[in-house]
Amino acid sequence: MSKASQSRPSSLARKHTGKAKKYIFAFGSKTDGNAGMRELLGGKGANLAEMASIGLPVPPGFTISTEVCTYYYDHEMRYPTALKKDIV
Repeated sequence: MSKASQSRPSSLARKHTGKAKKYIFAFGSKTDGNAGMRELLGGKGANLAEMASIGLPVPPGFTISTEVCTYYYDHEMRYPTALKKDIV
């Protein structure tokens, strides 16, 4: 584990025990997030989700959670295997 990754906060998805981690959050016609999820979605992702939720015209898209970045650096620059299944 790198020194930089040791200082990162623990994974937010670990709070949801018993469920598979969710790495992809949609916004647009179907919105999975909101402004309160800033730590998980990043500032831009949380704001896009919030704007879509309140009905502002936002092109459909998705945000990859900040947990993917943390995982990537904690696991020798490899992505979680579940990420590919969620994207494809």
